[in-house]
Amino acid sequence: MAKPITDFSKLCVHTLTTRPWDLKQCIQNFSAAGIHAITIWRNVLEKQNLHEAKRMLDDYGMQVVSVARGGFFPSVEKENRHLAIDDNLLAIEQASAVGAPVLVLVCGADGRQSLEKSREQIQEGIEQILPDAKKAGVKLAIEPLHPMYAGDRSAINTLAQANRMAEEINSEYVGVAVDVYHLWWDSNLQHEIARCGRNGNLLAFHICDWNVPTVDFLNDRGLMGDGCINIPEIRRWVEDAGFSGCNEVEIFSEKYWLMDQIEYLEKIKNAYLKFS
Repeated sequence: MAKPITDFSKLCVHTLTTRPWDLKQCIQNFSAAGIHAITIWRNVLEKQNLHEAKRMLDDYGMQVVSVARGGFFPSVEKENRHLAIDDNLLAIEQASAVGAPVLVLVCGADGRQSLEKSREQIQEGIEQILPDAKKAGVKLAIEPLHPMYAGDRSAINTLAQANRMAEEINSEYVGVAVDVYHLWWDSNLQHEIARCGRNGNLLAFHICDWNVPTVDFLNDRGLMGDGCINIPEIRRWVEDAGFSGCNEVEIFSEKYWLMDQIEYLEKIKNAYLKFS
C-alpha cells in the first residue's frame, strides 16, 4: 500500500486543469488554497511577458514543476518538421524563463505515415533540440499517450516505448513522464516504472481518473476518485522507483471547467488527500 497523503507539500496543479483562469489567477488562487507548485501550459504564456510571469511566480513562492507542452515532431512535410523544431526551441526558452526544470513532450504523430516513421522523426526531433535544452538547463520528458491518440497526438503509446527512446538517446536531459490516465491499463506498467527508476529517467508524474463511462476521450477526465484508476497503487510504484517529485493534477474536463473554479480547487484538494 502507498503511504497516505496527509498534506499538500507535493501537490502540483496544471494551469489547464483550471482552464478558465489566466496565469495570474492560477498563481494567486493556487497560493491562496495552499498549493505552491504549478505546471504551466504554454497557452497562458502566449500574451504574457515572461519576466513578469517569473516575478509573479517568485512573489507568491510558487515552484514551477514543468512547462507543457513541446513535441509534435512528426510530419510527412519537411517544412512542418522544421516548424516543430522552431516551436520546441521556443518552448525551451519559455521553460527556462519561468524557471521550469522540465519541458513535457507530447510527441505527435502523422496518420499519413507509419507509426515507426513517426517514432523515428520524434527521436530525431528530440536529438535536434537537445543541445539547446542542455544549454538552458531544461530536461525533456517524453510522455506516452493512450493508444487512442496514436493516429494524431502521439506515436509513443507505452511506457516501454518511451523508456526505450530515452535509453537510446542516453542523456541525463531526456527522461519520461508517467500519466496515469494514459498508462493505467498497461499490464507491464509496474515493470516499466521500475525500469525508469533504474535508469533515473522518471521526470514527472501526472494524476487524474478515468471515468466509466467516458463520454469524451479528450475532455472528460475525472477527478481522483471519480473513476477506475488505482492511483495510490501506481503512486507507490513511482515512489518505489525513487521518484520524490510532485504529484501533478492534470484534468481536462468540460464538466469541471464549467464549475466555480474556487470550489473546484477545493474538490481537487479533497480528492488528492482521499484518493491519490
